[in-house]
Amino acid sequence: QIIKQVPVRFDPKTLHIPAHSVEKLLSMKDVDWNNFLKRVCSLLDSSEKNTGAARSKLNLLYYLCTLVVHQEIANRLISSQLFPILIQQLRAATNWDIRANVARVIGLLALHTSELGENVPVSEAITLLTELIRENFRNSKLKQCFLPALGELLYLIASKEEKGEHPRECWAVPSAAYTVLMRCLREGVRLFHG
Repeated sequence: QIIKQVPVRFDPKTLHIPAHSVEKLLSMKDVDWNNFLKRVCSLLDSSEKNTGAARSKLNLLYYLCTLVVHQEIANRLISSQLFPILIQQLRAATNWDIRANVARVIGLLALHTSELGENVPVSEAITLLTELIRENFRNSKLKQCFLPALGELLYLIASKEEKGEHPRECWAVPSAAYTVLMRCLREGVRLFHG
């Protein structure tokens, strides 16, 4: 059973970076794009523990959700320094809302990207999502957050391998990922669809 996720809305007034439109981002010179990306990464990477910091990080993730549904932006972001920072946040964030929305950004990136360099740490993201699902197997709400991202990454790799774009060793998928996926399917997990 697939549950449609509610669209996210961000608040531009509390974003801490300019809320550029997709058009504006695509027309930026490299130096401006890199500066924008650096600011996004440093805001995501900040380790402040107060409620305000968590709220502003969530707001930034909502903003990213609205950007990564555009193929060109997704292509640029998945191969940037943002992807490893998303993985790190998925691993380290103590706030589960942040983890859930990081997973959502990763899933949307995987869904909308058409180019995937072999240096993108997709296997690491798959391994981590698999571990999170396994550790929280009895918590269906958390599983519903992590499963779509895992599925999108697996589909992305499969579609790239099918086209012969990269050798199989490039993105090794741990067998545990398939085991967890099959177990979830057997138990009839209701999935959120991004």
